[in-house]
Amino acid sequence: MNLENIFCPNLECPARGQTGEGNIVAHSHKEQRCRCTVCHKTFAITKGTPFYRLRTDEQLVTTVMVLLANGCPPQAIVKAFELDERTVQNWQEKAGAHCEAVHEHVVGQAQLDLEQVQADEIRAKTTGGVLWIAMAIAVTSRLWLGGEVSRKRDKHLIRRLAERIKRMALCRSLLLAVDGLASYVPAFQKAFRTKVPRRRQQGRCQLVAWPEIAIVQVIKRRTAEGLAIERRIVQGCSQVIDQLREKSQGLLGVINTAYIERLNATFRQRIAPLGRRCRHLARQEDTLRESMYLVGCFYNLCNPHHSLRQKLLLTKNRHRWVSFTPAMAAGLTNHPWTAHELLSFKVPPPRWTPPPQRGRRSKEVLKLIERWG
Repeated sequence: MNLENIFCPNLECPARGQTGEGNIVAHSHKEQRCRCTVCHKTFAITKGTPFYRLRTDEQLVTTVMVLLANGCPPQAIVKAFELDERTVQNWQEKAGAHCEAVHEHVVGQAQLDLEQVQADEIRAKTTGGVLWIAMAIAVTSRLWLGGEVSRKRDKHLIRRLAERIKRMALCRSLLLAVDGLASYVPAFQKAFRTKVPRRRQQGRCQLVAWPEIAIVQVIKRRTAEGLAIERRIVQGCSQVIDQLREKSQGLLGVINTAYIERLNATFRQRIAPLGRRCRHLARQEDTLRESMYLVGCFYNLCNPHHSLRQKLLLTKNRHRWVSFTPAMAAGLTNHPWTAHELLSFKVPPPRWTPPPQRGRRSKEVLKLIERWG
């Protein structure tokens, strides 16, 4: 047990989520338990991961999650490993919830120069109707920015996706490429604004739109002559759009939504209810959301992307290719994660804040604030 990398998960502890402070000591090497010297609570090192309170071998659980993330049917896993179907479903739910927390910690809180973002929706079949998944991808790094699930493909779904993109984007030039859905344009225009307080005036803050935000639409229609594609510039000048497009796609690129469509094909291949012509139905919305984040985290952190590889020159006549994952291309990590590393990653809780109280604080509380606040 590397005690320097372990933090206290107790939400009532002032030292929660902080590593390398010397407050974690070994409690039992046999049971893999530690103790915090601040709150005097013991905890297992697997707390906060899908392996917590599981008696099954971690390698087996990791192998099953890798197969599920790559599109293997659960029935085949049940037959191959002689497991119960409810057990596999329970593992998948825990791993999906864990991957969602990891994605929000590693990717969702990052501030990135996205340059170009493409967004689209996928239709999923359920027993009670349909579900819609709205997703987005950063073209330069091929980073999956996350997704939102809803019963209806309406403006509320697109607004949630737009707010997710805004939280991760730096206030720089940005190209947004979408299809012909009418909800995208007003949702992006409303999201990419910042509150600015009024000077020497009363009233609420003024909403100022971000500069150099370009929005383009790619509208596809089927006609008697074939497929007609219309590329429409909704917001922004053509010069800025061409600069962002060449920077993210290359000189030969055009305005398109090909990158998000390829990502949609990856998710359709690995999640059965997203397939166009299949009889597999999703029973619950939470199950589909957990499967989405399980596949998305493996795509971002574990799977190297062929188009992101770079040539490393060893000598004048020798070279080798270096693989990069989307998270590495975005500067979020420095190595491809293994499946066990992803499932055993513990998301630290937010730092402790002293509880509000009336009157003067005691000396003990002041010492805790000075030490851990």
